[in-house]
Amino acid sequence: MMTSNSGRPDELDDIFKQKRVIRTEVRKALKAMDLSLRSQEDNAIQNIILGAPWFKSSCRLCAYISCPALREVDTFKLLSEILQNPVDGGKKLYVPRVEDKNSHMRMLNISRIDDLIANSTDILEPAAVDAHGNKREDVMEANDPVDLFLLPGLAFDRSGRRLGRGGGYYDTFLKNYQDLAKARNWKQPLLVALSYSAQIMDEGVIPITSSDVPVDALVSPSGVIPISAAAFNRMDL
Repeated sequence: MMTSNSGRPDELDDIFKQKRVIRTEVRKALKAMDLSLRSQEDNAIQNIILGAPWFKSSCRLCAYISCPALREVDTFKLLSEILQNPVDGGKKLYVPRVEDKNSHMRMLNISRIDDLIANSTDILEPAAVDAHGNKREDVMEANDPVDLFLLPGLAFDRSGRRLGRGGGYYDTFLKNYQDLAKARNWKQPLLVALSYSAQIMDEGVIPITSSDVPVDALVSPSGVIPISAAAFNRMDL
């Protein structure tokens, strides 16, 4: 199986076809999941994160807003805990806002769940300005680095490869943020994906291109799966 590209159109086309096949298979598996099992896995994953030292020690983080229609791992318990129970002055939370159809996404700071509104596709995201008309802080313009990204995805394998839904929003954003962190000599953020059991595949199964950004660790209902050296070092696993 092809795992990376050398830039040739025929190779890229083959990779994209493989990705489409995996997306179809995983969507079917997620659709077939019993609702009670999904709820159990949602709770287990969020409880694991909330109890993890690497999460508790993160002061600034980016997290996605789960969408039930997309069958993403629920994040609302996580977001509520972050926003309602500040620790040592509180955590600063940034959440995604899609700007256009060209893989352009921003991460904006919110201070409460009510800051989220439904967009044209019925997905919750922050408005560009707050209730007072002030521009929300963009994580790319912040003075301090992000410690942790909590990421969605359609499928993941045990070598850290992440398969999104094909829009390229997260890969584009993560690459830009990693470049920013490198330019400012910041420690790179820990990239952690949330995954139902049905979304995890064997090592090396997901084909990749040079634009795909790997994750450092997965959190599944059965626990944390560290992958990168950064995950092993920072998660003390």
